[in-house]
Amino acid sequence: MTGYKAYQGNQVEGSGPLGLILLTYEAMAKSLARAHRAIEAGDLAAEADHTSRAMEAIIELSNSLNMEAGGEVAKNLAAVYAYIFKRLSEGMCSSSTSHIKECIQLVQTLRDGWQQLANEQKRSASQAASGARQAAEHREPVQVTSYAA
Repeated sequence: MTGYKAYQGNQVEGSGPLGLILLTYEAMAKSLARAHRAIEAGDLAAEADHTSRAMEAIIELSNSLNMEAGGEVAKNLAAVYAYIFKRLSEGMCSSSTSHIKECIQLVQTLRDGWQQLANEQKRSASQAASGARQAAEHREPVQVTSYAA
């Protein structure tokens, strides 16, 4: 295993569910950017390869949705994922970049939303840890009363 592959493995293993979602969005964004470059270069094989990788990421994100717990948000995400998948399928090997550009914008918007959620969770966790530290540092001495007869 190369050093980079080991790094990637550690990055995935060290990520929680939210981190894995962000990593999947990053992989999808990179694949879409590569597909865009391949289209511009006229390399249909590379376009198909990179587009299919982006589609795999969409499938992974779709399969990770918890429709029961996620409610309306999960349903809306499923609809957006289905739309992105459809646009990528329709535009593959068309020599046009419009579908890729549209999907890149959608993916970036979704990724930004997930990143904001991750930042809020980190901030909340940091504030909770800070509050616990302050409470531990500023405890009032406990007065012990003896009831010995």
